Amino acid sequence: MLEIWRIESSPQKQAALSVVVILIGLVLAYGFRNFDASGMTNSLAGFLLGILLLIIGIPGLVTGGKETITIDQRSHTILIENKNRFRKKQKWIAFHEIEGASVTKIGSSSSRTFTYYILLKLKSGKSFPLFYPAYYDGRWSREVAESRLERLKGYLYKR
Repeated sequence: MLEIWRIESSPQKQAALSVVVILIGLVLAYGFRNFDASGMTNSLAGFLLGILLLIIGIPGLVTGGKETITIDQRSHTILIENKNRFRKKQKWIAFHEIEGASVTKIGSSSSRTFTYYILLKLKSGKSFPLFYPAYYDGRWSREVAESRLERLKGYLYKR
């Protein structure tokens, strides 16, 4: 039986993360608003960090959206749809365009915070990430990414 596998990111969790970043930015910017402007000080650094977090958090909240990935065995395609308040974007990848796939991580070794996703290697020489950068359940788990990769391979190689 030919299946369709559809998985969606969580815009609510993405928005919650943006709100937390904004709140931390507000606390820092307000708390260090009376920084010593005579030179490079810790209070200046705290104020600028707060402003930076606001610059990151506000657009993330305003432009955040939902990503849906649909893997269709019948049509032998992967459809990636990105929707937010301002635009809708679609990307189609045919199974025959895919040369290989692997689990990849992004993050910091020092803090041990990694995000795992699937990287498709296309025959054109380009690469395309799946389950990235949107907030998907299990994105912090290598095991979840590995299980998604195995399921994807089942779709790609079952013809």
